[in-house]
Amino acid sequence: MNLHQFRFVHEAARRNLNLTETAKALHTSQPGISKAILELEEELGVDIFVRHGKRLKRITEPGQHVLKSIDLILREVGNLKRIGDEYALQDTGTLSIATTHTQARYVLPEPVAALRKKYPKVAISLHQGTPEQVAQMVLDETADIGLATESLSDFPELVTLPCYEWQHVVVMPAAHPLAQVPRLTLEQLAAEPLISYHPSFTGRKRIDLAFAQRGLAPNVVLEAIDADVIKTYTRLGLGIGLVAEMAVKDDPSMTPQGDLVWRPVGHLFGPNMARLAFKRGAYLRQFVLAFAELISDRLSRQLILQAMQPNSHAAMGSDHGL
Repeated sequence: MNLHQFRFVHEAARRNLNLTETAKALHTSQPGISKAILELEEELGVDIFVRHGKRLKRITEPGQHVLKSIDLILREVGNLKRIGDEYALQDTGTLSIATTHTQARYVLPEPVAALRKKYPKVAISLHQGTPEQVAQMVLDETADIGLATESLSDFPELVTLPCYEWQHVVVMPAAHPLAQVPRLTLEQLAAEPLISYHPSFTGRKRIDLAFAQRGLAPNVVLEAIDADVIKTYTRLGLGIGLVAEMAVKDDPSMTPQGDLVWRPVGHLFGPNMARLAFKRGAYLRQFVLAFAELISDRLSRQLILQAMQPNSHAAMGSDHGL
């Protein structure tokens, strides 16, 4: 048996048993993949896949166990390469980060700039997506590290650690009547046209849940994934906006002389916890650990490495849904 066979089996499982797609992904031929898998099955003495003619139909029960072992082997092969890079290249490489738009726009600029100053030979690759896509990019090793609020702790293959809490705020024109209300209520918000995040992003599920529990039906007139878009349409008078607090704190339009104001509504929707995610069992290079420390003073190398240990199943803190 060899690594090529392991990679063929692993990729076939990832590609829903489609050998044509598997061959394209691995830049090889479909007959070559079929032959290699058959040779591995013959050597192991078990069928990994159930076949119908030349097509793979499903993974057998022993095949499930084989795949788990192959995943572990390929993960460790990847770790060996990273360890080699770590010591051969020292502070050179690429840090790949998967995150949502809100985190990329409002949270990561300062940590990224600080990391570049500390590790000038490290390039940054930033991937944006939904929280579920962020988790999958970390699992697929497209990204070294993931940052989001929702969904990350739903994946047992990820080690997730809490970074910081944040709350939602309401954004409205300075002349809006609610701008004079010191503590807003759900009933007041339900009576207004609302501009909010798409349900997959930035704690929107908690907003919907809070209204539902009170028996209220909010009038959401526009949904977006970008807080700047929400603020733009709020400025145009389409409604009042619900955004994450990090989207307003350094916004010059939110100053006393600005045209928009914001009010905290954490008392209505509760706190949210942003989390960092790593693939369980992955080898973390020094600049990955350094970047995690730059994002949150809650995190240290020692804490992260302890959570990454095989006997640790860290998903510390509650996950409240960015």
